[in-house]
Amino acid sequence: MSASASRGARAPRAAARPRRVEVTAHAKLNLGLRVGPRRPDGFHDLVTVFQSVSLADTLVAERTAGGLTLRVRHEEVALRGAQPRSARAEVPAGPANLVLRAAQLTKEYFGIEGGARFTLVKRIPAGAGMGGGSADAAAAIAAMLALHGVRPPQAELMALAADLGSDVPFAITGGTALGMGRGERLLPLRLAAPLRALVAVPDWRISTADAFRRLDAAKYDLTGWKRTLRFAASLGRKQVTAFQAMRLGNDFEKVLKDRRQDFEDLLAGLGTAGLLEPHLTGSGSAVFGVVPEGVPVRAIAGRFPGREPLYQVRSTVKGLRIVMLG
Repeated sequence: MSASASRGARAPRAAARPRRVEVTAHAKLNLGLRVGPRRPDGFHDLVTVFQSVSLADTLVAERTAGGLTLRVRHEEVALRGAQPRSARAEVPAGPANLVLRAAQLTKEYFGIEGGARFTLVKRIPAGAGMGGGSADAAAAIAAMLALHGVRPPQAELMALAADLGSDVPFAITGGTALGMGRGERLLPLRLAAPLRALVAVPDWRISTADAFRRLDAAKYDLTGWKRTLRFAASLGRKQVTAFQAMRLGNDFEKVLKDRRQDFEDLLAGLGTAGLLEPHLTGSGSAVFGVVPEGVPVRAIAGRFPGREPLYQVRSTVKGLRIVMLG
Protein backbone atom coordinates (compact mmCIF):
# COMPACT_ATOMS: atom_id res chain seq x y z
CA MET A 1 0.00 0.00 0.00
CA SER A 2 1.31 3.45 -0.88
CA ALA A 3 2.05 6.00 1.79
CA SER A 4 -0.90 8.14 0.76
CA ALA A 5 -3.21 5.11 0.66
CA SER A 6 -2.87 4.91 4.44
CA ARG A 7 -4.61 8.29 4.64
CA GLY A 8 -7.87 6.62 3.66
CA ALA A 9 -8.39 5.03 7.08
CA ARG A 10 -11.52 7.08 7.83
CA ALA A 11 -14.55 5.13 6.57
CA PRO A 12 -16.35 6.98 3.75
CA ARG A 13 -20.13 7.20 3.55
CA ALA A 14 -21.91 4.10 2.25
CA ALA A 15 -24.39 4.12 -0.64
CA ALA A 16 -26.62 1.69 -2.55
CA ARG A 17 -24.70 -0.97 -4.48
CA PRO A 18 -25.57 -1.71 -8.12
CA ARG A 19 -24.59 -5.07 -9.59
CA ARG A 20 -23.13 -3.62 -12.79
CA VAL A 21 -22.04 -0.18 -13.94
CA GLU A 22 -20.93 1.34 -17.23
CA VAL A 23 -18.46 4.23 -17.17
CA THR A 24 -17.75 6.42 -20.19
CA ALA A 25 -14.20 7.76 -19.84
CA HIS A 26 -13.33 10.75 -22.01
CA ALA A 27 -10.02 11.57 -23.68
CA LYS A 28 -8.34 14.93 -23.15
CA LEU A 29 -6.44 17.48 -25.15
CA ASN A 30 -3.77 19.77 -23.76
CA LEU A 31 -4.74 23.06 -25.38
CA GLY A 32 -1.43 24.43 -24.11
CA LEU A 33 1.39 22.93 -22.07
CA ARG A 34 4.48 24.55 -20.59
CA VAL A 35 7.09 22.66 -18.58
CA GLY A 36 9.05 24.27 -15.76
CA PRO A 37 12.27 23.19 -14.03
CA ARG A 38 12.64 19.76 -12.46
CA ARG A 39 11.55 19.68 -8.81
CA PRO A 40 13.34 18.00 -5.88
CA ASP A 41 10.75 15.18 -5.96
CA GLY A 42 11.74 14.35 -9.55
CA PHE A 43 8.59 15.76 -11.14
CA HIS A 44 8.35 18.98 -13.16
CA ASP A 45 6.14 21.97 -12.51
CA LEU A 46 3.64 22.31 -15.33
CA VAL A 47 1.17 24.85 -16.58
CA THR A 48 -1.39 23.29 -18.89
CA VAL A 49 -4.96 23.82 -20.01
CA PHE A 50 -6.83 20.53 -20.11
CA GLN A 51 -9.92 19.99 -22.21
CA SER A 52 -11.98 16.80 -22.09
CA VAL A 53 -13.35 15.70 -25.47
CA SER A 54 -15.99 13.38 -26.84
CA LEU A 55 -13.69 10.51 -27.87
CA ALA A 56 -14.08 7.99 -25.05
CA ASP A 57 -13.41 4.48 -23.80
CA THR A 58 -16.16 2.45 -22.11
CA LEU A 59 -15.56 0.42 -18.96
CA VAL A 60 -18.23 -2.06 -17.86
CA ALA A 61 -17.74 -3.45 -14.36
CA GLU A 62 -19.62 -6.22 -12.56
CA ARG A 63 -19.35 -6.63 -8.79
CA THR A 64 -17.77 -9.87 -7.55
CA ALA A 65 -17.04 -11.28 -4.11
CA GLY A 66 -13.32 -10.89 -4.60
CA GLY A 67 -10.53 -10.60 -7.16
CA LEU A 68 -10.09 -8.34 -10.16
CA THR A 69 -10.18 -9.41 -13.82
CA LEU A 70 -10.01 -7.49 -17.09
CA ARG A 71 -10.93 -8.17 -20.69
CA VAL A 72 -9.94 -5.61 -23.35
CA ARG A 73 -11.76 -5.14 -26.65
CA HIS A 74 -10.65 -2.62 -29.30
CA GLU A 75 -13.06 -0.58 -31.38
CA GLU A 76 -11.90 1.76 -34.17
CA VAL A 77 -13.93 4.98 -34.42
CA ALA A 78 -11.71 7.17 -36.61
CA LEU A 79 -13.54 9.45 -39.01
CA ARG A 80 -10.97 8.45 -41.62
CA GLY A 81 -8.28 5.76 -41.54
CA ALA A 82 -7.43 3.43 -38.66
CA GLN A 83 -4.66 2.77 -36.20
CA PRO A 84 -2.34 -0.11 -37.15
CA ARG A 85 -3.13 -3.36 -35.39
CA SER A 86 0.31 -3.18 -33.75
CA ALA A 87 -0.95 -0.19 -31.73
CA ARG A 88 -3.23 -2.53 -29.78
CA ALA A 89 -0.16 -4.15 -28.23
CA GLU A 90 0.41 -0.89 -26.33
CA VAL A 91 -2.66 -1.66 -24.19
CA PRO A 92 -1.83 -4.48 -21.73
CA ALA A 93 -4.65 -6.74 -20.59
CA GLY A 94 -2.86 -7.96 -17.45
CA PRO A 95 -1.75 -6.39 -14.16
CA ALA A 96 0.13 -3.59 -15.95
CA ASN A 97 -3.16 -2.14 -17.21
CA LEU A 98 -4.13 0.99 -15.29
CA VAL A 99 -7.68 -0.33 -14.84
CA LEU A 100 -6.46 -3.15 -12.61
CA ARG A 101 -3.87 -0.98 -10.88
CA ALA A 102 -6.49 1.66 -10.10
CA ALA A 103 -9.01 -0.89 -8.91
CA GLN A 104 -6.48 -2.54 -6.60
CA LEU A 105 -5.37 0.77 -5.13
CA THR A 106 -9.00 1.78 -4.59
CA LYS A 107 -9.60 -1.47 -2.67
CA GLU A 108 -6.59 -0.77 -0.45
CA TYR A 109 -7.27 2.92 0.02
CA PHE A 110 -10.89 2.53 1.12
CA GLY A 111 -10.76 -0.95 2.65
CA ILE A 112 -13.04 -2.54 0.05
CA GLU A 113 -13.21 -6.31 0.41
CA GLY A 114 -15.07 -7.19 -2.80
CA GLY A 115 -13.77 -7.25 -6.37
CA ALA A 116 -14.91 -6.62 -9.92
CA ARG A 117 -14.96 -8.12 -13.39
CA PHE A 118 -14.04 -5.44 -15.96
CA THR A 119 -14.57 -5.21 -19.70
CA LEU A 120 -12.77 -2.28 -21.36
CA VAL A 121 -13.80 -1.11 -24.83
CA LYS A 122 -10.75 0.80 -26.02
CA ARG A 123 -11.23 3.62 -28.54
CA ILE A 124 -8.76 6.30 -27.39
CA PRO A 125 -5.42 5.75 -29.17
CA ALA A 126 -2.75 4.59 -26.72
CA GLY A 127 0.49 6.47 -26.15
CA ALA A 128 -0.66 9.47 -28.17
CA GLY A 129 -0.94 12.16 -25.47
CA MET A 130 -4.74 11.95 -25.22
CA GLY A 131 -4.87 10.58 -21.68
CA GLY A 132 -6.51 7.25 -22.47
CA GLY A 133 -4.74 5.35 -19.69
CA SER A 134 -5.59 8.04 -17.16
CA ALA A 135 -9.22 8.04 -18.30
CA ASP A 136 -9.39 4.27 -17.83
CA ALA A 137 -7.86 4.55 -14.36
CA ALA A 138 -10.41 7.20 -13.40
CA ALA A 139 -13.20 4.97 -14.71
CA ALA A 140 -11.95 2.04 -12.63
CA ILE A 141 -11.93 4.16 -9.47
CA ALA A 142 -15.48 5.38 -10.16
CA ALA A 143 -16.68 1.85 -10.94
CA MET A 144 -15.21 0.32 -7.79
CA LEU A 145 -16.71 3.02 -5.59
CA ALA A 146 -20.13 2.69 -7.21
CA LEU A 147 -20.18 -1.13 -7.16
CA HIS A 148 -19.28 -1.28 -3.48
CA GLY A 149 -21.36 1.66 -2.28
CA VAL A 150 -18.49 3.92 -1.22
CA ARG A 151 -18.82 7.72 -1.30
CA PRO A 152 -15.52 9.24 -0.19
CA PRO A 153 -14.83 12.92 0.47
CA GLN A 154 -13.66 14.70 -2.67
CA ALA A 155 -10.23 15.43 -1.19
CA GLU A 156 -9.55 11.73 -0.56
CA LEU A 157 -10.80 10.79 -4.03
CA MET A 158 -8.44 13.27 -5.68
CA ALA A 159 -5.51 12.16 -3.51
CA LEU A 160 -6.06 8.58 -4.67
CA ALA A 161 -6.27 9.74 -8.28
CA ALA A 162 -2.99 11.68 -7.98
CA ASP A 163 -1.31 8.53 -6.63
CA LEU A 164 -2.08 6.82 -9.94
CA GLY A 165 -0.86 9.58 -12.25
CA SER A 166 -0.68 13.31 -12.79
CA ASP A 167 -3.54 13.34 -15.33
CA VAL A 168 -5.93 11.10 -13.39
CA PRO A 169 -7.45 13.86 -11.21
CA PHE A 170 -8.45 15.76 -14.35
CA ALA A 171 -9.76 12.57 -15.94
CA ILE A 172 -12.19 12.32 -13.02
CA THR A 173 -13.41 15.92 -13.17
CA GLY A 174 -13.15 16.71 -16.90
CA GLY A 175 -14.42 19.87 -18.54
CA THR A 176 -11.91 22.67 -18.97
CA ALA A 177 -9.27 23.23 -16.32
CA LEU A 178 -5.95 24.88 -15.65
CA GLY A 179 -3.51 22.25 -14.41
CA MET A 180 -0.55 23.23 -12.25
CA GLY A 181 1.89 21.52 -9.90
CA ARG A 182 2.65 18.32 -11.81
CA GLY A 183 -0.78 18.64 -13.42
CA GLU A 184 -2.82 17.41 -10.44
CA ARG A 185 -3.67 20.87 -9.05
CA LEU A 186 -6.77 21.91 -10.96
CA LEU A 187 -8.58 25.19 -11.36
CA PRO A 188 -11.85 24.87 -13.32
CA LEU A 189 -12.12 27.26 -16.27
CA ARG A 190 -15.08 28.42 -18.32
CA LEU A 191 -14.78 27.69 -22.03
CA ALA A 192 -16.28 30.63 -23.88
CA ALA A 193 -17.53 28.55 -26.82
CA PRO A 194 -17.71 24.84 -27.65
CA LEU A 195 -14.64 23.42 -29.34
CA ARG A 196 -14.62 21.21 -32.43
CA ALA A 197 -11.33 19.65 -33.47
CA LEU A 198 -9.79 16.95 -35.62
CA VAL A 199 -7.00 14.86 -34.14
CA ALA A 200 -4.42 13.14 -36.33
CA VAL A 201 -2.59 10.19 -34.75
CA PRO A 202 0.61 9.09 -36.52
CA ASP A 203 1.93 5.55 -36.24
CA TRP A 204 5.09 6.77 -34.47
CA ARG A 205 5.15 7.38 -30.76
CA ILE A 206 7.18 9.59 -28.39
CA SER A 207 8.44 8.39 -25.02
CA THR A 208 7.24 10.85 -22.39
CA ALA A 209 10.22 10.03 -20.17
CA ASP A 210 12.63 10.73 -23.04
CA ALA A 211 10.85 13.98 -23.84
CA PHE A 212 11.24 15.19 -20.24
CA ARG A 213 14.92 14.19 -20.29
CA ARG A 214 15.45 16.24 -23.44
CA LEU A 215 13.80 19.24 -21.80
CA ASP A 216 16.02 18.78 -18.74
CA ALA A 217 19.07 18.86 -21.01
CA ALA A 218 17.98 22.23 -22.39
CA LYS A 219 18.54 25.50 -20.56
CA TYR A 220 15.35 26.64 -18.85
CA ASP A 221 14.31 30.25 -19.31
CA LEU A 222 13.28 31.13 -15.75
CA THR A 223 12.16 34.59 -16.84
CA GLY A 224 9.90 32.98 -19.42
CA TRP A 225 8.56 30.60 -16.77
CA LYS A 226 7.55 33.53 -14.58
CA ARG A 227 5.69 35.02 -17.55
CA THR A 228 3.95 31.66 -17.99
CA LEU A 229 2.81 31.71 -14.36
CA ARG A 230 1.43 35.24 -14.78
CA PHE A 231 -0.42 34.17 -17.93
CA ALA A 232 -1.86 31.17 -16.08
CA ALA A 233 -3.10 33.43 -13.29
CA SER A 234 -4.88 35.63 -15.84
CA LEU A 235 -6.69 32.64 -17.37
CA GLY A 236 -8.44 31.87 -14.11
CA ARG A 237 -10.15 35.25 -13.99
CA LYS A 238 -12.25 35.09 -17.18
CA GLN A 239 -13.89 32.90 -19.74
CA VAL A 240 -11.26 31.45 -22.05
CA THR A 241 -11.33 30.50 -25.68
CA ALA A 242 -9.40 27.57 -27.04
CA PHE A 243 -7.17 30.00 -28.93
CA GLN A 244 -6.29 31.93 -25.75
CA ALA A 245 -5.27 28.68 -24.05
CA MET A 246 -3.26 27.65 -27.12
CA ARG A 247 -1.12 30.77 -26.75
CA LEU A 248 0.79 28.73 -24.15
CA GLY A 249 2.18 26.56 -26.95
CA ASN A 250 3.56 23.13 -26.14
CA ASP A 251 7.14 22.77 -24.92
CA PHE A 252 7.32 19.16 -26.09
CA GLU A 253 7.24 20.40 -29.68
CA LYS A 254 10.78 21.73 -29.09
CA VAL A 255 12.35 18.32 -28.35
CA LEU A 256 11.06 16.07 -31.12
CA LYS A 257 14.55 15.53 -32.60
CA ASP A 258 14.36 12.77 -35.23
CA ARG A 259 10.58 13.18 -35.46
CA ARG A 260 10.79 16.91 -36.16
CA GLN A 261 10.24 16.58 -39.92
CA ASP A 262 7.38 14.12 -39.46
CA PHE A 263 5.75 16.61 -37.09
CA GLU A 264 6.27 19.53 -39.45
CA ASP A 265 4.77 17.55 -42.33
CA LEU A 266 1.74 16.69 -40.21
CA LEU A 267 1.26 20.34 -39.21
CA ALA A 268 1.43 21.36 -42.86
CA GLY A 269 -1.11 18.73 -43.88
CA LEU A 270 -3.58 19.77 -41.19
CA GLY A 271 -3.16 23.42 -42.14
CA THR A 272 -3.72 22.62 -45.81
CA ALA A 273 -6.95 20.84 -44.88
CA GLY A 274 -8.18 24.03 -43.20
CA LEU A 275 -7.63 23.34 -39.50
CA LEU A 276 -6.59 26.24 -37.27
CA GLU A 277 -3.56 26.37 -34.96
CA PRO A 278 -2.51 22.69 -35.05
CA HIS A 279 -0.57 21.64 -31.95
CA LEU A 280 0.81 18.57 -30.22
CA THR A 281 -1.27 17.33 -27.28
CA GLY A 282 0.59 16.12 -24.20
CA SER A 283 4.04 14.85 -25.15
CA GLY A 284 2.55 13.54 -28.40
CA SER A 285 2.35 12.07 -30.85
CA ALA A 286 -1.24 13.12 -31.60
CA VAL A 287 -1.71 16.54 -33.20
CA PHE A 288 -5.02 18.41 -33.11
CA GLY A 289 -6.35 21.41 -34.96
CA VAL A 290 -9.46 23.52 -34.41
CA VAL A 291 -12.31 23.20 -36.93
CA PRO A 292 -13.38 26.70 -38.05
CA GLU A 293 -16.91 27.73 -37.13
CA GLY A 294 -19.46 26.77 -39.76
CA VAL A 295 -17.12 24.48 -41.72
CA PRO A 296 -18.20 20.82 -42.11
CA VAL A 297 -15.76 18.45 -40.44
CA ARG A 298 -15.97 15.93 -43.26
CA ALA A 299 -14.99 18.57 -45.80
CA ILE A 300 -11.78 19.22 -43.88
CA ALA A 301 -11.10 15.50 -43.46
CA GLY A 302 -11.51 15.06 -47.21
CA ARG A 303 -8.84 17.69 -47.90
CA PHE A 304 -6.29 16.21 -45.50
CA PRO A 305 -3.39 14.88 -47.62
CA GLY A 306 -1.84 12.58 -44.99
CA ARG A 307 -2.46 8.92 -44.23
CA GLU A 308 -2.85 9.35 -40.46
CA PRO A 309 -6.22 8.37 -38.97
CA LEU A 310 -8.37 11.37 -38.08
CA TYR A 311 -10.62 11.53 -35.03
CA GLN A 312 -13.47 14.01 -34.81
CA VAL A 313 -13.88 15.42 -31.29
CA ARG A 314 -15.84 18.11 -29.51
CA SER A 315 -15.43 19.60 -26.05
CA THR A 316 -17.29 18.01 -23.14
CA VAL A 317 -18.07 19.33 -19.68
CA LYS A 318 -17.33 16.11 -17.77
CA GLY A 319 -14.58 13.51 -17.74
CA LEU A 320 -16.71 10.55 -16.66
CA ARG A 321 -20.32 9.45 -17.10
CA ILE A 322 -21.59 6.59 -14.92
CA VAL A 323 -24.68 4.53 -15.68
CA MET A 324 -26.03 1.94 -13.23
CA LEU A 325 -26.99 -1.24 -15.11
CA GLY A 326 -28.67 -3.23 -12.37
